[in-house]
Amino acid sequence: MSAVTTAGVAPAAPAGAPAPPVTRPARSRRRRKLTVLLFMSPWIIGALAFFVYPLIATLFYSFTNFDLINDPTFAGFSNYIHLLFKDPLVWKALSNTVWLTIAVTIGRVGFGLFVALVLVRIRRGAGVFRTLFYLPSLTPPVAAVLSFVFLLSPGSGPVNQFLRWIGIDAPLWFNDPAWSKPGLTTIALWMSGSAMVILLAALLDVPTELYEAASLDGAGEFTQFWHVTLPAITPVLLFTVVNSIIVGLQYFTEAIVAGQTASGSPTPSLGYPDNSTLTFPMWLYEQAFRQYHMGYASAMAIVLFVLSGIFTIVLVRRMRFAGVGEDE
Repeated sequence: MSAVTTAGVAPAAPAGAPAPPVTRPARSRRRRKLTVLLFMSPWIIGALAFFVYPLIATLFYSFTNFDLINDPTFAGFSNYIHLLFKDPLVWKALSNTVWLTIAVTIGRVGFGLFVALVLVRIRRGAGVFRTLFYLPSLTPPVAAVLSFVFLLSPGSGPVNQFLRWIGIDAPLWFNDPAWSKPGLTTIALWMSGSAMVILLAALLDVPTELYEAASLDGAGEFTQFWHVTLPAITPVLLFTVVNSIIVGLQYFTEAIVAGQTASGSPTPSLGYPDNSTLTFPMWLYEQAFRQYHMGYASAMAIVLFVLSGIFTIVLVRRMRFAGVGEDE
C-alpha cells in the first residue's frame, strides 16, 4: 500500500535516517547568539565573580560561626536570632540608618531638583554655575567631613560664631545627639551634585513644544511644572530616588569620620555622641573586622540586602500605582 501524504505536510523521515543538515538561518542565529555572549562575557564574569559568588558566600556564612581564622561551623539561625532579639545596638543602628535614609533621600532629591530648575533658567554663565554646584560632589568624603566638623565646631566654628553674633543660641552639632544626624544630612546635601546633574539632564530633555502648548492654554508656572515637567522627568526622578535610598542605607564613611573627629579621641569612637551616628553599616563593619564575628556580620549584610530590596520594590510599586512613568 502506498503512503498517503497530506498536501503541505512533509512526510516523516524513515527510522534510522540521518538528521537533516543545519540550515543557513539556523547557523546564522547560533553565530549571532555566540557573538552576543562573547561581547557580554566580561559583564557576565564580573557579575558572577563580584556579585553572585559573594552573595551566595555571605548567605552561607550567615548560618555559621566564622572568625576568619578557624573553619566555619554550622550555627543554624542563631546569628539571626541574636540580631533580632539579643543585640541592643542593632535596633539603634537601624533606626539611625532609616532616619538618615529618609532625610538624605528627601533632601538630596528635593535640593537637587530645586537647583536643577534654577540652573535651567539661567541664560548667561550657566556652565560656571553648574560646575560650582557639581564640584562639592567630587570632594573626597573624608575631606568634606573634616571641613564640616571644623565649620560646625561648637567653640571655634565660624557657623556658630555667626549665629552667636546675630543672637541665636548655637547648637553643638556633632557633639549633641539631637543635632548630629542633621549635621550628617547637611553634608549629604552639600555633596548632592550628582543628583543635580542627572535631574538637570532630564529637565533639558523635556520638549519645549510642551511648554509652548501649555502656555497657549493659559497654564501658569506651577501648572506647567506639575503637568508637563514632572510627568516628563518621572523615570529619571524614580532612578534618583532609588539611588538616594541606596546611598542612605550604605551611609558609612561620613558618619564614622564625623563621630571620631568630633570626639577628639585618638581611639575610634563608634557612634559618638551617644550612638547617635551609629549606622547599620558601621555596626556591621565593627562586628566583621574588629570583633571578627564574620558569621554574624554576614547575617547583618543579608538583612541590609533584603531591606534595600524591600525599599526599592515598595517605592517602584507605589510609583507605578500612582501612574508615574506610564505613557498617557
